[in-house]
Amino acid sequence: MIPVNILARNNSLLNRFLSELRDTEIQKDRMRFRKNLERIGEIIAYELSKTMTYVEKEITTPLAIAKCNIPAEEPVIGCILRAGLPLHNGILNYFDHADNGFLSAYRKHNHNDSFEIEIEYLSSSSIEDRILILADPMLATGSSMVLAHRAFLSKGNPKHTHVVSVIASSEGVDYVRKHFPPNTTIWVADVDDELTAQAYIVPGLGDAGDLSFGEKTDI
Repeated sequence: MIPVNILARNNSLLNRFLSELRDTEIQKDRMRFRKNLERIGEIIAYELSKTMTYVEKEITTPLAIAKCNIPAEEPVIGCILRAGLPLHNGILNYFDHADNGFLSAYRKHNHNDSFEIEIEYLSSSSIEDRILILADPMLATGSSMVLAHRAFLSKGNPKHTHVVSVIASSEGVDYVRKHFPPNTTIWVADVDDELTAQAYIVPGLGDAGDLSFGEKTDI
């Protein structure tokens, strides 16, 4: 079974950043909203780094030689545009030597209020036999994450995939666990139980992309 790490269940400063992301008054400060997404990305990156393999390296200091354990390899960070940018930046702040991939995915709405996930663009380093970190702030139904993962597989087969979100629905987590390979780990700040008929997480926080960058228009 794919493991799920829910960080808000172990009290830390992450809980404050998450509470501010959900708060309708604080959300009016767009810069603060993006910063809190970035901060949570940094925290998840730190926790995720504990699962990686390390090697000893000798470092020359001004006085002597110090032996330090450093990551044996650098991951590839996959960003789902546009909402994923602040979260991606937070992860990249800590994995600052990482390679990166960018994918566009959006909901194409139909006249009957249903929608399909459309993927139009992918640019990425090779992920062959590497660690892939796939980040999107909201894991609602999980279908966009699954389609994004399939698109990234055109760049190789990763040795391990880390799915990173800020808020997930229980349904989305179950969907990812069902459709991702066993060599996957899920990292989320929190999980909400309810998902509306329009596939919005409740209580959630709203539209992370709109709150970060402004409301979309179809015109």
